[in-house]
Amino acid sequence: MLTQALLVDDSRSVLNFLKRHIEADGLVEATTFLDPVEALACAQERVFDLVLVDYEMPHMDGISFIRSFRRLAGCADIPIAMITSRQTDDVKMEALQAGATDFLPKAPQSLEMTVRLRNLIQLGAAVRKLNDRAAHLASEVAAATRKLGEREEEIILRLALAVEYRDNDTGEHTLRVAKYSRIIADQLGLPARLCRDIYLAAPLHDVGKVAIPDKILLKPGKLTDEEMAVIRMHATIGERILADSSCELIQLGAQIAAGHHERWDGAGYPNGLKAHEIPVAARVVAVADVFDALTTRRPYKEPMPLEVARSYLAENAGRQFDPACVEAFLSRWDEVVEIAAGQQTAPFQRTEAPLAPVIERAAESGSIEGRSAEAGPTA
Repeated sequence: MLTQALLVDDSRSVLNFLKRHIEADGLVEATTFLDPVEALACAQERVFDLVLVDYEMPHMDGISFIRSFRRLAGCADIPIAMITSRQTDDVKMEALQAGATDFLPKAPQSLEMTVRLRNLIQLGAAVRKLNDRAAHLASEVAAATRKLGEREEEIILRLALAVEYRDNDTGEHTLRVAKYSRIIADQLGLPARLCRDIYLAAPLHDVGKVAIPDKILLKPGKLTDEEMAVIRMHATIGERILADSSCELIQLGAQIAAGHHERWDGAGYPNGLKAHEIPVAARVVAVADVFDALTTRRPYKEPMPLEVARSYLAENAGRQFDPACVEAFLSRWDEVVEIAAGQQTAPFQRTEAPLAPVIERAAESGSIEGRSAEAGPTA
């Protein structure tokens, strides 16, 4: 690849001489400009390996040009030589402070100019090779990091799916909860990275269920108080499984596992946290998890119509749920319906029955906590 040189001088004869001289060995391709402003505009669009610039020019002198060139992206290390017959100490010092690499005498037949120019060409080629190598290494690191991230995400998802299969689920619950959670996080205006991480960590919310006996986890109908106590242990167990990880996603998963059954009014478990004491990721997943639990078929219950589940969330905003999370979820209702449509046999019709009896039946045979006589339906 030819070394790309940018030549800037207000004298056409000087430019022509420099171009012939620098291209003589066939190793350099030179682009010339009489106007330094136009040269800077070109440098914003093209990559150059070497710059030769005159000191005295109209509109912009060489030192100002160097300062402006150095501020362009990727131009901090490009060799720049100033061409001038005024090589006084003050001019040299000012040019060096602006970012000049070397100076070339104005005398066209100077041996010194020929030697310095050859050295600058070699330096420019070396800098380009180093930059190309650095870019290649950066690309390799980015690819490796991306691959590690993909593996990390896959491990998390497979772990979550393994837990869901214990609940006689196909694993789709974890995916829907992840999608619902991302809708809420995005609508809340959380940082993009946190929205992504909540989406990836949400499937770990029930990882603690791996320690719950099948006879309790899959029991039809109501649970006894003792059985409910065992069920509620899954939040603490999930946190213990995920705690102390060096992986940020797993750390977030631990927060979600521990906090997705806390309630906005402080009546949840395992720690009785209230309102903003509950981590935001857990508040987000709580809404997503309950909605999906209410609207899907489980071994111990039939699915609730979407509109009824929607009403339940709205009525319990500010009590069971963070009202901002509920508002965010319901404000993207069309997307929610689209996600839910894959597992609802009749997802869009409103129930004809009064709401209270429907919620009561959901509490009798609904999601895990909904199977106790005392608690309302949660996931």
